[in-house]
Amino acid sequence: MAKLRVAGIVTESVVDGPGIRYTVFTQGCRHHCKGCHNPQTHDFSGGYEVDTDDLLEELIQDPLIQGVTFSGGDPFEQPAPLADLAAKVHKAGRDVMAYTGYTFEQLLERGEREPSVMDLLRQTDVLIDGRFVLELLDYDLRFRGSSNQRVIDVPQSLATGRVVTFEFE
Repeated sequence: MAKLRVAGIVTESVVDGPGIRYTVFTQGCRHHCKGCHNPQTHDFSGGYEVDTDDLLEELIQDPLIQGVTFSGGDPFEQPAPLADLAAKVHKAGRDVMAYTGYTFEQLLERGEREPSVMDLLRQTDVLIDGRFVLELLDYDLRFRGSSNQRVIDVPQSLATGRVVTFEFE
């Protein structure tokens, strides 16, 4: 059981990744990107606290859910409870996708100092990395907002030591 500060939950989303997804909008973000879709999630003291086991229970009750998406705010501001939840999501046979304003390389660097960042990264199947840049907004991009953001196959990237992009089917 871990506590997590969230801005909200969408129990069945089709816009936050492939398939039907359970989306957790975390509370707290340091990036403050111009044009952010969720500026109400920036304040670290906003939102409300939930128990990750309660989220897992709700998620696994719905057989249509393909996986969970961690959005924000920035999920990597609360890596420990999310890593715990992601591990349980995997045990339940679902996948994990995360959005972050940090780059993959920045997360690897932080992970050297903060083990929970690496724990969450290791539990993430697909990562959308990089800050949202309003000037690079592109409505034709699938599951990302600006062209600088990458869709990363995290297990392959960690195994090879280089960024491997992910292609949605």
